[in-house]
Amino acid sequence: MPDKTFRESALRTIAMERDAVSMLLERIDTHFNKACELMLACKGRVVVTGMGKSGHIGTKIAATLASTGTPSMFVHPGEASHGDLGMITPGDVVLALSNSGTTAEVITLLPLLKRMGTPLISMTGNSQSLLSTTADANLDVSVENEACPLDLAPTSSTTVSLVMGDALAIALLEARGFTAEDFAFSHPGGALGRRLLLKVADVMHSGREVPKVSTTTLLSDALVEMSSKGMGMTTIVDDQDVLLGLFTDGDLRRAIDHSVDIHSARIGDIMTTHCKTATAGMLAAEALRIMDESKISVLVVSDEQSRPIGALHIHDLLRAGVA
Repeated sequence: MPDKTFRESALRTIAMERDAVSMLLERIDTHFNKACELMLACKGRVVVTGMGKSGHIGTKIAATLASTGTPSMFVHPGEASHGDLGMITPGDVVLALSNSGTTAEVITLLPLLKRMGTPLISMTGNSQSLLSTTADANLDVSVENEACPLDLAPTSSTTVSLVMGDALAIALLEARGFTAEDFAFSHPGGALGRRLLLKVADVMHSGREVPKVSTTTLLSDALVEMSSKGMGMTTIVDDQDVLLGLFTDGDLRRAIDHSVDIHSARIGDIMTTHCKTATAGMLAAEALRIMDESKISVLVVSDEQSRPIGALHIHDLLRAGVA
């Protein structure tokens, strides 16, 4: 096939699936509302089931629901008839996918679900099918044609089902007031989880690792403290351990530019006052924002009495995967 033909085929497929998805706009109706109400009231889990390509889409829908605040799982309808039906409890809601609405493995489950009193939501391409008419709510995902030129391979129909599943998940997410922090708790291994769950206290240096000198300390001695702690700075405190200021590598360069004698100058005379600080309970991502906006690479962590209890370097955030 010439490259032009490849492109034309791809564009035709995308256009057909786009048009099929756009038809969903007029199908967000009372059945959709009913489905959302059933899932929102569910005391157990939303159990998604489907065969073949519908099953693959169902697996993704279950995963999306679970990660957005709706406990969900996928059960294979074939395995359900051979023992896995025990995974479904009376407090669950079943979401069954079948383009034809007549898939044998799914239809076999209907009498059992009715006997259990389990609410049933169907997602089908045939609103007159047995599955559709048996369900408490039917989501119409019918398409005029598959993108497949033979009108056989599930293409447009699976795309539409996937979009309908996303519509359900997001409607429920908003109804629950699901937050970004809630999302992070179900994604602790991801970048978002690290950004939203990691606190400054989890990555800061504390105790003896925090460089600390008094205002009367000679600059030369302060440099020794900075070098031994490896933070590129030192805090300056009073007799009550209250933070008075900060001295960094940048301050040292400026002091040298002004011909300050490092052997006679006292740190209190050349320190930076009103320095940026963080709190231990602050999100690490918020500390990173302060660093970015202030164009600094280190933050002092202070307590409610303005005493330095920790220090945070940009490298600590990089190692933690926050930056």
